Amino acid sequence: MAYTVLARKYRSWTFDELVGQEAVARTLKNAILSGRLHHGYLFCGTRGVGKTSAARVLARSLNCLSAEGPTIDPCRRCESCTAIAEGQDVDVIEIDAASNTGVDNIRELRSNTVYRPARARFKIYIIDEVHMLSTGAFNALLKTLEEPPAHVKFIMATTEPQKVPATIQSRCLRFDFRSIGADRIAAHLAWIVGQEGVQADERALRRVARLANGSMRDALSLLDQLMSIGGERITPELIEDILPSPHDELLTRMIGCMADRDAAGALATLDECLNGGHSLERLAELLADQVRTLMILKICGPDSGLVDLPAGGVAALNELAGRFDAEAYVYMIAVLEELRRTVRSSSLGRAVAEAALVRLCSDVTYASVRRLLEGLGEAGTAPGATPSPVSAAGPGRSAASPAARGGGQHGEARPEAPPEARSAPCAAAAPPVPAEASRPRAASGPFRPAVRPPESNDEPAPGGRPRSAASPRGGPSAADLKAAASEPVVREALDLFEGTLVNVERPAPPHPDKPPA
Repeated sequence: MAYTVLARKYRSWTFDELVGQEAVARTLKNAILSGRLHHGYLFCGTRGVGKTSAARVLARSLNCLSAEGPTIDPCRRCESCTAIAEGQDVDVIEIDAASNTGVDNIRELRSNTVYRPARARFKIYIIDEVHMLSTGAFNALLKTLEEPPAHVKFIMATTEPQKVPATIQSRCLRFDFRSIGADRIAAHLAWIVGQEGVQADERALRRVARLANGSMRDALSLLDQLMSIGGERITPELIEDILPSPHDELLTRMIGCMADRDAAGALATLDECLNGGHSLERLAELLADQVRTLMILKICGPDSGLVDLPAGGVAALNELAGRFDAEAYVYMIAVLEELRRTVRSSSLGRAVAEAALVRLCSDVTYASVRRLLEGLGEAGTAPGATPSPVSAAGPGRSAASPAARGGGQHGEARPEAPPEARSAPCAAAAPPVPAEASRPRAASGPFRPAVRPPESNDEPAPGGRPRSAASPRGGPSAADLKAAASEPVVREALDLFEGTLVNVERPAPPHPDKPPA
């Protein structure tokens, strides 16, 4: 007898057996009990969360021959129930939209809807991965989906609902299937290994549940693999030898390295992730999502319903979330999104990813321009306060650069101020900036950003040549302006002061006859 994999052997038969989808099951059961049966359903969700299983359960509930009408408890024994479970029922037609994408396939479907079911109450079409249909196929389906015959029901499933036209979605009842929590998956796996007569360590099942990443089918496939290797006992040591570390553990470790400014540790963790099979684009996406989770914990607290947290890792994630400011999370997400787009088409994807990690390990002290201005305002109003130096070069750069020390364009050092001038407070050089000055104001307000307008081209320079606001090469290129404007600090400064980027200058190489400043 052929072996049946666990994902098929323990597929849900009733609504009560749908793990982690209680809201969907309750809604469908109430619709059956009240007789409010719609002609079209759209099941949305990631892989392995029960969309196709729920479609078959709904088909069995509608067509069970042992009941006088639609029921929420199909018998599992009649000819219709068993044939639907095997995908061979003549009145329940399952269509793979990925291999039947053309308009001719949908025209054939439309021509068959006029015929009544052979033995059941309804003729049910289950269209899996419906987003793969072509535009012409969707258009051919519109009218039939809106006003089908009374004996026809459509159940469509998709992992990418954004690709399903709004005209199709508006003709269906949409149900969103959530990713299944690790606790629910682990509990279901414990029940399955009990049914199979296999001993499994609780930590091992928990590890499998976390590796499944919200997919019950992935968890059952991993469990199948472990049972074929470990025999009658599954231990954590066996999992360490066979399966990779859960991605959330690796991502948390990588973010911890950023907090510790441990670039070497972050690069080693990146290598471990890549060896585990993650692509660079997927890794950047997962890392950005983990940073987003920490940002929500930082801003909204651990009780927020905006994130789903594992029961055993809340304390560790909260501790890690407190190691960054909210602005640092915004900056990190911007860098990771830029990385995700870059590695998609770059032939040096790994080098770009490693450079981004090194950059994040250096830039985690990022603070917003608004906060820096508030700090300067408070220092200016406090008697005798000395503001800390602020670098205008962006996060992670030293305030002791030549420009910050007063060096010219070619790096020449300006004369050092006398001691009495150096000991004077910042307010001696400029009027105090009030604390509320950090908010953007009109030009007539008490705070005006020190922005120097471009020099006129008509004003003669000391050497008799006209001045030019452009660079020696004739002005910055569009690529230079775009690259500079993409920096998070530059964007924030432009938004804060409602400014426009007009020039980009690069430090000129030192003069060959002069030593570097």
